[in-house]
Amino acid sequence: MTELALRTAGALAPAAPLDPRDDWPDEARRLREDLAAEWGEDDPLPDLAGAWIAHYRSSNTRRTYARHFRVWSRYCAERGQHPLAALPALADAFARHLETAPTLVRVRNGRYGEMAPTGKPYSDAARANVLSACSSFYSYAVRTKALSTGDPFADVLRPAIDPDHSATEGLTPEENLRLVEAARARSKRAYALVLCLYVLFLRVDSLLAADVTDLGYDRGHHVLRLRVKGGRVKRKAVPPIVWHALQDYLGGRTDGPLFVTRTGARLREPEVWKLLRRLARRAGLPQVDSIHPHVLRGDGITDALEAGDKLEDVQDAADHRDPRTTQRYNRRRNRLERHPGHGLAARLADRLAADDGDLVDAEADSGALPGQLAVPMP
Repeated sequence: MTELALRTAGALAPAAPLDPRDDWPDEARRLREDLAAEWGEDDPLPDLAGAWIAHYRSSNTRRTYARHFRVWSRYCAERGQHPLAALPALADAFARHLETAPTLVRVRNGRYGEMAPTGKPYSDAARANVLSACSSFYSYAVRTKALSTGDPFADVLRPAIDPDHSATEGLTPEENLRLVEAARARSKRAYALVLCLYVLFLRVDSLLAADVTDLGYDRGHHVLRLRVKGGRVKRKAVPPIVWHALQDYLGGRTDGPLFVTRTGARLREPEVWKLLRRLARRAGLPQVDSIHPHVLRGDGITDALEAGDKLEDVQDAADHRDPRTTQRYNRRRNRLERHPGHGLAARLADRLAADDGDLVDAEADSGALPGQLAVPMP
């Protein structure tokens, strides 16, 4: 019998060390690359910022925070300051800068993800989000002992945000119906996509991240398994009209991304924005230049509450932890046509009209010309 000899570890060729950055999500790697190009490969900032982004579960949070941190990094570079040496005075100045600075918008016909500072100035909510993202980075740096000087944004005053205000412009139920009809006339994909956003109250990033295999059946209902905000996984009930639209669009396809381009690649969010604006133009809607996927989510929530669905049911379907968040989406609660000023103005107009009539009668009795006050002769 031949004896088997164990090969010692020393006889093996040494393996190349693995780079943990290879396990980072795309958003973290792209931020690191951008910061390395700005500050240099040997600078500690790119790796630290990449690790900070990588530790978030939600791809939407990673993408948003990375975009906000680029704004701060560029601000520091233009003023000859390094972000890791930033003092509270610089953070305060940055907060003031955001009040008038143009926002980043996608470059038309540019490469994927390319942004340029050509948009309108930041809203209060947007400024608060940028400042929160920057503060999150420094909190992470302090927790990981990469920074000992603390968070320069800790005492920066944030804009006061009205929790009941939503800047998103909504559509009426009739306008949403026209949008759905325009989607159905355009393509099976457009019809299924619009129904999912509106009827299921979905965030577009969650929907586009879904695969065909996430469709299923549970307790008598067709369902769609999604990763929602905060990294949680939930099953969404899919009503028959939406299910049939999805099956008609898929045409028997059983794998791959749920929504794809003509080449079979996963559909991306900018393409959905463009699609919705084409549909809005076809439907003759006034929001041709402002409609976006979140409008449909808000409209679905609003119309469900208006139809009498219970707040707690809508809250659960919308993945809101707090019912006040759901109510903020409820545009019917502060509908413009329900403003009591309309009734007050109508009553005032009636009174003014009556006073004008009394004045005309008085002028006629006095013999004065119309519009001329009768002044008694001395």
